[in-house]
Amino acid sequence: MKSAKDYIIFPLDVASEDSAKDWVKRLSHHVGMFKVGLELFVRTGPALVRWILDAGEAGVFLDLKFHDIPATVSKAMSGIADLGATFATVHCGETSAMLKAAVEAGRKKVGILGVTVLTSVSGADIREAGFCSDYSADISKLVMKRACMAHAAGCAGVVCSGQEVAVIKKTLGKDFITVTPGIRPAWDGVSADDQQRITTPAQAVQNGADYIVIGRPIRNAVKPSEAALRIADEINGVL
Repeated sequence: MKSAKDYIIFPLDVASEDSAKDWVKRLSHHVGMFKVGLELFVRTGPALVRWILDAGEAGVFLDLKFHDIPATVSKAMSGIADLGATFATVHCGETSAMLKAAVEAGRKKVGILGVTVLTSVSGADIREAGFCSDYSADISKLVMKRACMAHAAGCAGVVCSGQEVAVIKKTLGKDFITVTPGIRPAWDGVSADDQQRITTPAQAVQNGADYIVIGRPIRNAVKPSEAALRIADEINGVL
């Protein structure tokens, strides 16, 4: 059975390999996965992904958000597939052909997740980007449209906010994976920072989230490992 800590993905949003490795050593027994994003991957490359996987039981969520023509995405994902990451991300912002190319190139070695709408994006941002009023007035409609696109393309799941998890699970099935950023624990005062659509760990998991991405409340804590344990306790309360 999946334990509470296995729901937690800790983002290695740091600029150096040494700092990333330090966080992995500190938290490897307290989280289920580490997220490697653009900043860190550009600086350290595939070697760090392999190091994390060799360092302990935690997996890797490779969040590079590919967004390019299908041929380019296919070639890039083919290389990612051999790294051993559990998940890798592709934007849902263009055609389904790009998503299908990523899925095919992943060769079932890595779960492809479609990024629906970033949790930092508001309705005003959607309107400014030129989307119709239906989507700017209710972002969940755009998230759902893109989730359906990802599902049809064969993606393992999507990245979405905790506010949209329940309807995605209801519509696309419990096996369609949802990874949820924009998480703020209840004891953290649910501070939004640069996020717009936030939920607590308990709310996200209750709604059906399979994984939650949570960084600052752990990273900024006096004792990060204790903060991670506290988040796991909050999750345990609803499992």
